[in-house]
Amino acid sequence: MSWEHTDRPRRGSRAAFPGRLGFLGRMRVVLASMWRKASERYSLIVLVMWILFSLVSRFWTPVPIWTTDGYRIWQAPSRDHLLGTDGTGADILSWLMAGSATNLAISLLAVLLSGVLGLLLVMAMVSRRSGVSQVVVVLVDALISLPTVLLALILAVPLGPSIAVVVVACGFGYGLNLARIVRPQALLAAESDYVQSARHSGVGSFRIFCTHLVPNVIPVLCVQLSMSAGTSVLAEAGLTYLGVGVPSGLPSWGHSLTTSVKFINVFPLTVLWPGLVVTMVVVALNLFGDALRDAIDPVTNPGLRAAVAAAGRSALQPAPQAVSAQLDDSDHLVENAMYAGEGGNDVAKY
Repeated sequence: MSWEHTDRPRRGSRAAFPGRLGFLGRMRVVLASMWRKASERYSLIVLVMWILFSLVSRFWTPVPIWTTDGYRIWQAPSRDHLLGTDGTGADILSWLMAGSATNLAISLLAVLLSGVLGLLLVMAMVSRRSGVSQVVVVLVDALISLPTVLLALILAVPLGPSIAVVVVACGFGYGLNLARIVRPQALLAAESDYVQSARHSGVGSFRIFCTHLVPNVIPVLCVQLSMSAGTSVLAEAGLTYLGVGVPSGLPSWGHSLTTSVKFINVFPLTVLWPGLVVTMVVVALNLFGDALRDAIDPVTNPGLRAAVAAAGRSALQPAPQAVSAQLDDSDHLVENAMYAGEGGNDVAKY
């Protein structure tokens, strides 16, 4: 018995499955569809600018953030200070640029913590063990009533004002809310026929959760995580104003609001700029979550559905090299048959 060598894809290879749209191609279609609407275009532009300002501020700001001038306090916008100065004579634009990196780090960490905590709670709540799921559901319903501000005040007692207080308070509160909202859709997916078939086939619960349940709740996750990121920006400003958020030696948008809100009646522009930045970013994050939910779903995105269908059709069509190889093989078969027929006739005549 002879064994023929077949080229099989190795485990872990990055080659795209035939007929499946690759990750880069899918992202290209998603971004192109998000760019068509004005609201979604606004969210993309604001978020990209936020990331760029955060990166640039690590190396350069118009004025060093620790440079103060007591003779130029509460100045209006000018050529030297495009957005004016605050009560210490520091440049407002420089502080906003430096604070963008702090707020971006807080948002990313809060989203990561809330996402991991929420998914772990969802996995426990849809567990086949009814006792465990009921206990986790009751625990989530009990803890979700705990306000984020109260949790931050409790954490600030042993830790003091720090970024960790904001991240843990926001991540814990938003993770509980995410678990409660995602649980119904995860339960529907857990009762589907393909999940039941996977369980009868001996697939583990963790693998089923990662390969079947998580992809079904991704649209809801996009909305909830984007809302968590936007709310964490507001929470940072509020907790910093209360004195339990970002410490005073670290620039943030909450600090810019805190140092200027006391003089809002006299110098309103110093409060306008950080408030405008926070509002623009929060609105962009909320719009981005809704846009991403609609863009990654082939049911609501005709462009993505057409791209996936085109990838499937291209996989069904044979390549030109394969067609020519098949034609060559057929020609050889015909020649061999003719040769065999001629030889048979000669033998018969003989």
